[in-house]
Amino acid sequence: MSSNYFKKYSGAGNDFIVFDKAENPELPISSEIIRRICDRRYGVGADGIIVINDIPDYNFEMQYYNADGSLGSLCGNGARCALKYASVSGRLPDNKAKFLCNRETYSGVIKTSSEVEFQLHSPQKVKKEFQLKLFDQLIPASFADTGSPHVVVNIDEITSGDKDILNEIDSFPVTKWGKEIRYHEDFAPGGTNVNFVQIKDNVVHIRTFERGVEAETLACGTGSVAASIIAALNYGLTTPVKLKTFGGDYLHVAFDKSGEEFKNVSLTGPAVQVFKGEIKLSN
Repeated sequence: MSSNYFKKYSGAGNDFIVFDKAENPELPISSEIIRRICDRRYGVGADGIIVINDIPDYNFEMQYYNADGSLGSLCGNGARCALKYASVSGRLPDNKAKFLCNRETYSGVIKTSSEVEFQLHSPQKVKKEFQLKLFDQLIPASFADTGSPHVVVNIDEITSGDKDILNEIDSFPVTKWGKEIRYHEDFAPGGTNVNFVQIKDNVVHIRTFERGVEAETLACGTGSVAASIIAALNYGLTTPVKLKTFGGDYLHVAFDKSGEEFKNVSLTGPAVQVFKGEIKLSN
């Protein structure tokens, strides 16, 4: 059993364990090991694992694993943390990056000592203002795939139930509703992430139930992008969209919009190293 060295990063409250293959050439990775590391009582604790690898023609490759041990789809805040780590590890001499994730090419920029911008692809499969049958009622919802699939629900449009609970974002029952939508038959077999939003003074307050974590997280990058796209389409918000995460940090989503088409989409916000450590791992 050998020692492996890691850094823990937080992207607006979304937290990740970063392993650098250059430091850990024999890093053992398995679903069981990932679940053990991400466990918040018996492990380090994290929403996911990021492995940084050096490959030709790119500044780095990012492999992302969900806390449940599965290989993840795109993670926006994880990408921003990977960009920050790539910078401090000397991989970004000009503070700009071209990197690979899930065989797709992405880019990003280190804006300041704490702010990182991640540039995404245009959203796909956007569907606005459809109805979901949930708890014996029809719930207005929208959808966008921003590298990961996301349902967006504006809680002010939920017209039944306990109004004091349902229509205040801080007390909204995210886990109860999120689980129902995450596994809803309309999104089988892969399921979906679920974002609940409330717009106050042109700021999108957002809470997210994340697929792969199977719980609410303090922030979600691709979810924030999806919520911003829907906010622009449904409610007329203009770029850059400002979002307040459940952890209290702010994210900003910018884009070029032409009708219902979006290009040059970016996600900007804090990404910081929380601590570093050593862990003994064995398959």
